[in-house]
Amino acid sequence: MNKPSRPAPVATEGTPQENGLPLTLRRVAIDTYRENVAYLHRECDLYRAEGFQALSKVEVRANGRCILASLNVVDDTAIVGHVQLGLSEDAFASLGVEEGHSVSVSQAEPAISIPALHRKIAGERLTRQDFQEIIQDIAHLRYSKIELTAFVVACDLGELDREEVFYLSDAMSRVGRRLDWHEYPVVDKHCIGGIPGNRTSMLVVPIVAAHGLLCPKTSSRAITSPSGTADTMEVLAKVELPFDELGELVRTHRGCLAWGGTSELSPADDVLIAVERPLSIDSPGQMVASILSKKVAAGSTHLLLDIPVGPLAKVRSMPEARRLRKLFEFVAGRMGLTLDVVITDGSQPVGQGIGPVLEARDVMRVLTNHPDAPMDLRQKSLRWRGACSNST
Repeated sequence: MNKPSRPAPVATEGTPQENGLPLTLRRVAIDTYRENVAYLHRECDLYRAEGFQALSKVEVRANGRCILASLNVVDDTAIVGHVQLGLSEDAFASLGVEEGHSVSVSQAEPAISIPALHRKIAGERLTRQDFQEIIQDIAHLRYSKIELTAFVVACDLGELDREEVFYLSDAMSRVGRRLDWHEYPVVDKHCIGGIPGNRTSMLVVPIVAAHGLLCPKTSSRAITSPSGTADTMEVLAKVELPFDELGELVRTHRGCLAWGGTSELSPADDVLIAVERPLSIDSPGQMVASILSKKVAAGSTHLLLDIPVGPLAKVRSMPEARRLRKLFEFVAGRMGLTLDVVITDGSQPVGQGIGPVLEARDVMRVLTNHPDAPMDLRQKSLRWRGACSNST
């Protein structure tokens, strides 16, 4: 095993660290939304000796495990004491040791892809190797929220060319785990979103799976709309499925509706979405990379894609929809994915409810043939089911 370029001292109970007393771990009950955050008191000896700065990246080590975290500096001993290190909920779970355990903290090495990030901020075109390095660093949480935001905004304003979109998509699909079902075809259906209530996937997947086709449907949470497929499905069932559980479920039932964030499929996508959502950014290049990387990582061979067009949808005009379709087709072809794109009417919501609970109610009413079931949702889902079978 290669030794780290800057080994951190390992603290044990009663053994002083190089720059002060050992720190004990404290769980800070703050949800930092998929970001590891560490908390040090300003009067901590280690903080002053190491010259830490707020928002810088630090390595936290305990019991042979290591995580990267963004540092926050606090002045209130009610949060962390002078000889304590606090970790946010996500960071505490990632480190996997008990509260009170001895930990060591050191400066983290800068991410190797930062020079490529700076070139993208300056508007330069990046190479395949650049994107591979950037996505590796993002997936391993080496980027701070500021650096993530800079990358998202730079890709949005710079508008990636189609080769860059392929490089980004391919890099995202290769970082993390990949499913191989050892059969053909493996189908999926996806909508780029932006239309409230358009929960056709929750109807198409069970129909297609019952028909005998393998359909491992992974979905993201909402970015620019009130609810994504994963958000609505979570009202009815567990969607945060680990990799092995997801595979077993699909092999047993021929399909699933799951959030991709806990299955380690294209993990960089979920890190980027955590930044894109509060900014309401979903640029064409990042959208294509997000969708296709997840599908390829999930082992899909055939994808049916819905692009709604409407005055309040993500895509506002037919010329824009055609350009996006060509971009999807180009990248999918380079990644070995058979793609069928359908441009649909997105001028108004589909179904009667907006938001996870109301959209889930619409889906259940259609599945149970309830007299109040929304007919537009039912008819669109049946059309998509036919299109999904024809595309294979």
